[in-house]
Amino acid sequence: MRRFAFGLALAAATLLPSFAQATVVATISLSRQRANVSVNGFPTYSWPVSTARRGYVTPTGSYRPIRTERMWYSRKYDMSPMPYSVFFRGGYAVHATGYVRSLGRPASHGCVRLHPVAAATFYRLVQQYGMGNARIVITQ
Repeated sequence: MRRFAFGLALAAATLLPSFAQATVVATISLSRQRANVSVNGFPTYSWPVSTARRGYVTPTGSYRPIRTERMWYSRKYDMSPMPYSVFFRGGYAVHATGYVRSLGRPASHGCVRLHPVAAATFYRLVQQYGMGNARIVITQ
């Protein structure tokens, strides 16, 4: 019995930190105009995105979210609405767009645009697991 209890305690100590350290990773491909989201290492969502159009840049790299805003208005681009914003570098964010017909091709000023339902889902995941346990990876 004692061996069983020790084994159970060891298993719990080994498994529980993985749940406590749950991770959300959004990998955004500029060339494919696609976001693939994994939760705890399991592929969970795949969505079309719009990133920077000609003349603008979406920065590549690996980022932790730095701020979330349920509703934000761009101070740089005529107070354009940016619902479900997850900011990852300065004014760059993953956020919802009303221009859903443009998803799947470059169309933004540099942000990563998602369908409103997808953006709400990603925003909630970041809220649920915490910004420290989320990552946004942008690749060519």
